Amino acid sequence: MKHLLLPVVFIMFTAGLFAQDDTGNTRNNSRKKDIEFTTETFESTRILNGHSIERLDPGQLDFRISHRFGTLNSGAYNFFGLDQSNIHLSLEYGITKWLMAGVGRGNYEKTFDGFTKFSVLRQSKGARVMPVSVSVVTSAAMSTLKWTDPSRTNYFSSRLSYVGQLLIARKFGDFLSLQVTPSYVHRNLVATELDPNDLYSIGVGGRIKLTSMISLNAEYYYLLNPTKYMSQKVYNPLSIGVDIYTGGHTFQLFFTNSQAMIEKGFIGETTGSWAKGDIRFGFNISRIFILHYPK
Repeated sequence: MKHLLLPVVFIMFTAGLFAQDDTGNTRNNSRKKDIEFTTETFESTRILNGHSIERLDPGQLDFRISHRFGTLNSGAYNFFGLDQSNIHLSLEYGITKWLMAGVGRGNYEKTFDGFTKFSVLRQSKGARVMPVSVSVVTSAAMSTLKWTDPSRTNYFSSRLSYVGQLLIARKFGDFLSLQVTPSYVHRNLVATELDPNDLYSIGVGGRIKLTSMISLNAEYYYLLNPTKYMSQKVYNPLSIGVDIYTGGHTFQLFFTNSQAMIEKGFIGETTGSWAKGDIRFGFNISRIFILHYPK
């Protein structure tokens, strides 16, 4: 797969300004353009389910609460899914200007997870032109469900899964941002021999800015593996919703067909279908605390 990375182009120019000093000599003053980096490609470190190109500044701590309720087609008896709930809690921290990390725990398979995200390139203009921002995300997750058959030999490594992602994003003016996310998921243990240990997908996501504090977001992950050979019917996760930014908080309200809130779950394990009404209401709440300011 070709990387969507374009070569760095340097644009420099010198403006000749001729002025007469006190001694009558002529001076040539030159000035270089500054590098202007693009900021706020997305409002949050997540588009909706998946990571966005954004990262935390050094010294920032993000406490995130994520909920996914039951499906709308479960009916009025389950209050259209609101009687059921899946939750994920995480703490994420900005380590340097290019690196952040986080840990979390969710009740989907009673999973503990952790990730790192580091910036490789930043979209910029001026003295240095870079048309896209690029980051790399690596993560690992550990299921703590009880073994279905404790009498057999069960290995700790069977609980683990790993994810690698390349985030490639561009901000088009003040109103539109787009991102492409090639993703790789490895699961040490799968349900049957029909299920692949390795999953490959392409994610696409975007944001349309509606006001200074509200945006419309959407994301979709297309699974490249042939799903007809899997032991259960899986679908590509699609999420549509809004971001509401209120200063220290970011609220994301959306609808999705995925129950899980980590990549290992919503890529390759989404069993809900939008066409069948397996749609879940969900939200993310992000509260950022500044532990210290960069030196």
